Amino acid sequence: MDALFLLFLSSGLFLGWSLGASDASNIFGTAVATKMVRFRTAAIISSIFVVMGAVFAGSGASGTLGELGSIDALPGAFMVALSAAIAIFTATKSGLPVSTSQAIVGAIIGWNLYANKPTDIGVVTKIVSTWVSCPLLSAGIAMVIFYLTRKLIKRSNIHLIRQDHYTRIGLIVIGAFGAYALGANNIANVMGVFVTSNPFQSLSLYAFSLNPTQVLFLIGAIAISVGVFTYSHKVMETIGRGIMQMTPVMAFVVVFSQSVVLLLFASKGLEDFLIGLHLPTLPLVPVSSTQAVIGAVIGIGLVKGGRGIKWSILGKIALSWVAIPVLAALICFISLFFLENVFTQSVYLH
Repeated sequence: MDALFLLFLSSGLFLGWSLGASDASNIFGTAVATKMVRFRTAAIISSIFVVMGAVFAGSGASGTLGELGSIDALPGAFMVALSAAIAIFTATKSGLPVSTSQAIVGAIIGWNLYANKPTDIGVVTKIVSTWVSCPLLSAGIAMVIFYLTRKLIKRSNIHLIRQDHYTRIGLIVIGAFGAYALGANNIANVMGVFVTSNPFQSLSLYAFSLNPTQVLFLIGAIAISVGVFTYSHKVMETIGRGIMQMTPVMAFVVVFSQSVVLLLFASKGLEDFLIGLHLPTLPLVPVSSTQAVIGAVIGIGLVKGGRGIKWSILGKIALSWVAIPVLAALICFISLFFLENVFTQSVYLH
């Protein structure tokens, strides 16, 4: 294995850790904040299913990032991932849930500008449109599910203790589904820029055989898991309590809604199915679990008449969504200059 590749891959691992600390915490943030699931349990389940989703379903969303910018030099890929990770870590340290998807897109555009490569406006438009459609879709799904769930609970007349028991089980099951969807959708953010220069060979693990890209995604997913364990608790509190106080049932609806949305934007099988029926499809794009969760929380809040939503915190989060891609692009552009002119590394093929 090329030691230089492992050195440059470290920025992707840092980005994976940052995603685990920020985006991956959204899976169980509401469940942990409502004390329905212990943090350690949530972290273990998240880690297992993030790895499974990344390895076995992670290739669907990675193609769109390749269309945005094909990073053709390993030092360039290193700096793109590092710039996104720095931008994410800066916001995460402040307790703000931010989008890894937006950070990596901003960093890739920064590389395009520095390398004088064309940025496909059509691809940018497709990606940016998901930044709007993702939270809106999640809000719509959450509104419907919350309304139906509340009606079901009222009619069933279940005892509160039994209701909490069922909700706890539901949160764990849906959380596992959400972690799988996150791995499938967001591993492209972490390792997508390294696919072109990937030197890994196929690997056999008992009954499974992994191709080189799956091996790369496995390493990235492990980095995400480390981020979940070591630094996600603070962001969980912001998601679980900062925007609006959560009940266990509301937590269940939020996790379920964001899981469905993430899978909708990652499933190649669903896309092929819709194409076969001559129906419109959603773009296979790595979308933000943060946006999906916040959309779901707002959807529930609207069903409840808008009461309890802390709009000031929501405004700060929205501002960070605008700032993060710009910050990542600037960091990447400036860092590429130093990497090429001070450390004499070729950051793109001339």
